[in-house]
Amino acid sequence: MSKLETNTIDTVSGTSTLQVGSTNTSTITLGVSGDTVNVPSGVTIANSGTATGFGGTNTPNFRAYLTGNQSISNATITRITFDTESYDTDNAFDTSTNIFTVPSGQGGKYYCYTQVRKNNFSGVRCEVTMRLVGGSTDFLTGELGNLAGNSYSTLSTSAVLELTAGQQLECVFYHNDGSGKSILGGAKDTYFGAYKIIE
Repeated sequence: MSKLETNTIDTVSGTSTLQVGSTNTSTITLGVSGDTVNVPSGVTIANSGTATGFGGTNTPNFRAYLTGNQSISNATITRITFDTESYDTDNAFDTSTNIFTVPSGQGGKYYCYTQVRKNNFSGVRCEVTMRLVGGSTDFLTGELGNLAGNSYSTLSTSAVLELTAGQQLECVFYHNDGSGKSILGGAKDTYFGAYKIIE
């Protein structure tokens, strides 16, 4: 293998396309560890191939939902038992505990969302909230509804939350209808999800 040392590579006069590598080339390496590859302002990068290793993905991400109706006691903050997943890229949601745990090395900002559908009851006060599990039970985001009349109405809430690896998130529901009531199961009715935001 030989080494070429120069300051500038350019095309020959009369041509405008410069090609690096040809039929014998399988890998082209630019620089070594610690180098900066500079693309000046005004330069256009046109990609017709497959780009890998650039940007990021919105993972971890998951979506879980309640399959059957869940009974909620009167005036009792109750964790919602999301028992089935639509998807879960990092196995971060546990359907046995109904808790989302931020995976190791995956701290950051997450878009989190949840919805609950009532099973035909009123409730002077109904509330769905997301909160941290253990240590702090602060409500991070929620929706409170003063809902008159029997109804199948939904309550939903969402927020961008700054979460660290190992932190756990749950969704809880509260009502004060006077006796035990239930929330509706179904993938489109009562669900919980989150995904990491690319920064």
